[in-house]
Amino acid sequence: MEAEALHQPAMAVPGAAPYPPIGDYAMIGDCRAAALISSRGSIDWLCLPHFSGPSVFAALLDQRRGGCFAVRPVDAYTSTRRYLGDTPVLQTTFRTPTGVLQLTDAMPILVDERYADKLQPQREVLRALEVLQGEVDIEIHYAPRPDYARRRVALKGRGACGWACSDRDGLYLLNTDIPLYLDPGGIDLRGRVRLSRGAKRYLSLNFVKADIGVVMPLGEHADGRLCATQQWWQAWAHRCNYSGPYRDAVVRSMVTLKLLTYELSGAVVAAATTSLPESLGGVRNWDYRYCWLRDASLTLGAIMDLGYHTEGDAFLGWLLHTTRLSRPRLQVLYDVYGETEITESSLDHLEGYCGSRPVRIGNGAHEQLQLDAYGSVILAAYDYVKHGGELDVDEARFLRGLGEAVCELWRLPDHGIWEIRGGPQHNTYSKLMCWVALDRLLRLHAGGKIRIPAERFAAEREAIVQAIETRGYNEELGAYSAFFDAAVPDASLLLMSRYNYKPTHDPRLRATFACIERALGHGDLLYRYPIGADRLPGQEGAFVISSFWAVDYLIRAGQAELAQQRFERLLARANDVGLYSEEIEPESGAALGNFPQAFSHVGLIIAALSLADVERVARDAA
Repeated sequence: MEAEALHQPAMAVPGAAPYPPIGDYAMIGDCRAAALISSRGSIDWLCLPHFSGPSVFAALLDQRRGGCFAVRPVDAYTSTRRYLGDTPVLQTTFRTPTGVLQLTDAMPILVDERYADKLQPQREVLRALEVLQGEVDIEIHYAPRPDYARRRVALKGRGACGWACSDRDGLYLLNTDIPLYLDPGGIDLRGRVRLSRGAKRYLSLNFVKADIGVVMPLGEHADGRLCATQQWWQAWAHRCNYSGPYRDAVVRSMVTLKLLTYELSGAVVAAATTSLPESLGGVRNWDYRYCWLRDASLTLGAIMDLGYHTEGDAFLGWLLHTTRLSRPRLQVLYDVYGETEITESSLDHLEGYCGSRPVRIGNGAHEQLQLDAYGSVILAAYDYVKHGGELDVDEARFLRGLGEAVCELWRLPDHGIWEIRGGPQHNTYSKLMCWVALDRLLRLHAGGKIRIPAERFAAEREAIVQAIETRGYNEELGAYSAFFDAAVPDASLLLMSRYNYKPTHDPRLRATFACIERALGHGDLLYRYPIGADRLPGQEGAFVISSFWAVDYLIRAGQAELAQQRFERLLARANDVGLYSEEIEPESGAALGNFPQAFSHVGLIIAALSLADVERVARDAA
């Protein structure tokens, strides 16, 4: 997909350019860190050395103070961009009155034998420029602002090794064959160069932390790294076993999930960003650069269904390893290393995206009780076994412990899947996931995979059903409610059918779907809960994964044609390179919330797999 954007020169006054729309960004990464690049050619977000590390560029959250790494034509231009094949290598084409510039961005993955014995930086951002037609005046602005722009660091020339700055034990080295000069303040580099057709130039930003500084070579060596990175990603994408419709969208979503996977542990972060608002100027600005257990079952199921068993093994391994310190109790979220202390604080010196404050780092939800996490972890393990995985003795013992914890805890109120910041309540979805936890453990027991006190677990499972049916179904609402003894619709209850709590055609499930559509629907989009349910001012956007859950429900309800039409319209809601945010503003179609959002792409994959199943059944019956 490509879309053309018209841009006027905006670099003469630093910080004068307005914030690009959230959907204007594309993501590159190396499965350890990720950078967001606007269609203007500016890297406005990059955290190092990993997703939840401190930012070095944060113009995404403060155009004036945050720092950026921009490459763009001096004159007015239009730009289009695309990913090269099934890779996250981004190519942006700028068309000016005098010529055409092509900018290729990547974070190289160097895993083949050509680089095995060579010293490498921990992270590299590689930017390759080539003029395709005519000649183009190009402007460079390199403004590193480490530690969320809380530190001003001086840039120093290193001769043939380019430019360097350091922050504590982190070293940033910029190597380029473009002449740059130091701004009077000593913390920005700028440059301007005129290139003619066929000319190529490179910028390579290298980072190491508490290690030897490494400067990567340019020229044909840089081209080699780009080529090797493309080949690695193409080979990885080729492993996808999906053969149904909409393959491009499915593979792009899977590549996005891989980009959000921390390769060294197997953890999948919820998003690459923090504090992108769910409503412009509002306070729903959260840090999603962590790993939520609630996402585990859906994410692992999607990964395994597409044939990525190595990634599935790693993710389950991370889940089981990460929860070791709190067993059998589970925490809501963890960092990529499995750390549990994720203290939330505000960066008051940053103005926030379009003035949306506070800007948060860390996430206070880690202190909440969310009972659905137990079902998520057990369901992930169940799916792993279903795809041929084996549980060792310790893993089986751990899962039994989770089941015993569910028996003890499920009657308690909690904060639920949406992490509403207020007092705990009896969330129906949380009770559902406690039912899922015990149900899947009983299935594993019946299959000889684990040993549990089956009679006790079965009795507790039935008690959960009785509670949901008597207190979770609300006669006034005519549907299952978000909370016990309340009349509040909740989109998460669409998953009752997917988790086989009841058959899809059960009257109460049909009534719940109709209620959710009526109360939370806006065309093909769904809000996750009614306005004001989270007790915060203002209104958030429609929730992307909820909209894909509706597609999945319609397929299960036998309305495949309607589901397919709806799915195709949702596909059109992605940005020009196929990425989804957490939410969408229904009227304008603008992306809202953290970006790109793993959960949104998991939803797309789930819906596509369900459509593919329908197509396969129809084909086999023909």
